[in-house]
Amino acid sequence: MIVSRRAILYLGGGAAAALATAPSVSSANDAVEIAMQGRTDGSKVWFDPIGVLIKPGQTVRWTNRNPGNSHTTTAYNPANFERPLRTPKQAKPWNSDFLLPNETFSITLTVEGVYDYYCVPHEHAGMVGRIVVGKPGADDWTKSADAGDLPEAALKAFPAVDEILAKGAVRVA
Repeated sequence: MIVSRRAILYLGGGAAAALATAPSVSSANDAVEIAMQGRTDGSKVWFDPIGVLIKPGQTVRWTNRNPGNSHTTTAYNPANFERPLRTPKQAKPWNSDFLLPNETFSITLTVEGVYDYYCVPHEHAGMVGRIVVGKPGADDWTKSADAGDLPEAALKAFPAVDEILAKGAVRVA
């Protein structure tokens, strides 16, 4: 049997279409992307998404997509500028240092719980985010923590843990 070139191209195109439309399965190895955003006039800055649900062992990668500002992603932890503890006690704190436009920073989170983080120069503007890893436990900091000395704009910006669990990701409105 001789197969024509047209038949090969037809079958190859069908296979490519089938692969392109196949449902994707995410694994703990898939990185979750969070963009650092801002208006060009600097009047508003934010993380997008501001709240995200991930699996233990999954990587989170922040990218500064704001052409006019540098940003950080910094865990709320006494090790970072003596900020209140708003991550699981067993988790390692992180601080990206300043990221210029298009620079990235990644971490892999393995301890289940709620992780709050902020941008050092823009915390007072409400540039904060929340990551839920797995399912928050009974000893999670959110069950007993007070607000600490966080700015009001930051406190108002955090999405609810229940909303993150229900939606998987919460974006700035």
